[in-house]
Amino acid sequence: MDEHSVVVAGSGGQGVLLLGQTIACAAMLLGKHVSWFPMYGPEMRGGRAACWVVIAGEGVGSPVVAHPDDGILLDSIAVGERADTVRSGGTLVLNASLIHDVSPRDDVDVVAVRATGLAEQLGDVRVANMVMLGAYAERAGALPLESLPDALKRVLPKRHHQFIPLNLRAIEAGAKCVRTGNEPLTGKP
Repeated sequence: MDEHSVVVAGSGGQGVLLLGQTIACAAMLLGKHVSWFPMYGPEMRGGRAACWVVIAGEGVGSPVVAHPDDGILLDSIAVGERADTVRSGGTLVLNASLIHDVSPRDDVDVVAVRATGLAEQLGDVRVANMVMLGAYAERAGALPLESLPDALKRVLPKRHHQFIPLNLRAIEAGAKCVRTGNEPLTGKP
């Protein structure tokens, strides 16, 4: 792999930055060169949040990515802000629980996952970001799923390690959704 980039975007409180940090950490643990570039407003929750991750086999040329290879978009505002920036031929992973127009482009691979609904069924809506991470890892192929547990242990503070099993179930739910083409859980959207 020469270089691979992804933009993650949504609202503050959705775990956008944690999702990006986990991707970056997993890539570093695989021996890759990585940059993680966050952007967020001053609001604690509800403001816009995004981050760009660049993974490279050699050095990263620039953390600034105008047209990333992939996008992980957690809400409909993020689609309006970021979907058009993803390169043609890339992958867009969309949270279909909050994004109702799940086909914003026909020149990218669009993966629609009911991440918020699946997270609720797992018992905590806060793991929707991890459902999205699992779907991204399974579909885009930038990171192996096996690299994510160790990355989570490193990016989550020790006081939150009790939530790692739930996060791992959420990652697997997202990956399974992509593998099977079906929702791995049933119930509300």
